[in-house]
Amino acid sequence: MDYSLIILFLIGALSFSISTITGGGGAMMLLPILNFWFGVKSTAPIINLAMTIGRPARLIIFWKHIDWRMSFYYIPSALIGVWFGSLIILNLPTEWFQVIVGLFLISTLFQYKYGKRKRSFTMKNSYFIPLGLIVGFLGTITGGLGPVLNPFYLNSGLEKEELIATKTANSFFVGIAQVLVYSQKDILTQSVTIDGIILGSGIIVGTLIGKKYLKRISSTIFHKLFILTMILSGVLLLLRSISILTAS
Repeated sequence: MDYSLIILFLIGALSFSISTITGGGGAMMLLPILNFWFGVKSTAPIINLAMTIGRPARLIIFWKHIDWRMSFYYIPSALIGVWFGSLIILNLPTEWFQVIVGLFLISTLFQYKYGKRKRSFTMKNSYFIPLGLIVGFLGTITGGLGPVLNPFYLNSGLEKEELIATKTANSFFVGIAQVLVYSQKDILTQSVTIDGIILGSGIIVGTLIGKKYLKRISSTIFHKLFILTMILSGVLLLLRSISILTAS
């Protein structure tokens, strides 16, 4: 029996149990672990394949809460961003982008005045057009920038199930495009595919577990946990990027 696959499954289940309760950050929690385990180049395709497998379950679970009007603005531009990312996926150093994103996520602690503010800026649906383009591009070449969207979803007025559902719907279609990019670039090897499937199975189980607990927490607690997740994701991303930059 390959115990490493069992461990990978459990890591996926645990990270996305927490991610469902706190509103996101599951992929970001996995980044440092998978980077250490599989290496930087394999991390992006493994995570995106796993998320593509896990997201249909999240879609089914949260389907009735999806804000499709917002998705109408985000998805087309994000797909264009994925296409641009596919053109340079093997040639662009991404660490400095991740440093900027990490600092932005950490700054949410001050933007929301330590959780006392509901919103830090006004976010209209039309703003998701340029945002989708940027995140689709950077997410394709780095593997996991989902949490960077969290402040924008929160400032749009979405809460709890609506936030998770809409974010999942948007990410689902973009994730399929990213997996197609990886397959065309011969990045999806047999071992990467197996690891992605196992991790994705763990994500499905973790989502089911997290959904049960999500109903039990109030919007206020969810808001604070959501901000905490953004800060921790920012710290992890910053540490990961700095370690890569100092090693190179």
